[in-house]
Amino acid sequence: MSVIDEMLAANSRYAEELARSGQQLLPAARVAVVTCMDARIEAATAFGFQVGMAHIIRNAGGRVSEALRSLAISQELLGTRAVAIIHHTDCGMLTFTDDQLRRRLRENLGANADHVAFLPFTDIEQSVLDDLDAYRESKMVRQDIPVRGFIFDVQTGRLNEVLPATARQPVRSR
Repeated sequence: MSVIDEMLAANSRYAEELARSGQQLLPAARVAVVTCMDARIEAATAFGFQVGMAHIIRNAGGRVSEALRSLAISQELLGTRAVAIIHHTDCGMLTFTDDQLRRRLRENLGANADHVAFLPFTDIEQSVLDDLDAYRESKMVRQDIPVRGFIFDVQTGRLNEVLPATARQPVRSR
């Protein structure tokens, strides 16, 4: 049996259980999570969500710029009122540059991807800060709701919040 056939069999079992659950369209926790597509992250379980509680938006690196369309729909049409941006340790996005991937695509597939930004990064904490900035700079998403950034440790399963430099500095008393 192929992996896809196994997936179909598992889906059949899942569908039987889901038919009894009475799911709602709107996410119950009113939160959207942008995270990486990495197979080691079982997002709902790791972040404490049951089916129907949150929108989990996944892409390579958990990059916000690729998630803005989904976030706009999530917020404006489906009522989410908080956003968590979650990158992770040992991310594959740390292992290449745009030029390296473009070269591979050209050599292996004959594809010209010179116009594509694959959004790799060299510093996980900075990538979270960059994505928080990208969110705040977008006019397509709500600016009046909580938006926080985290790094998920794939070895320990722990979330660690990434705070902007201004939030890390203690307030001096006068």
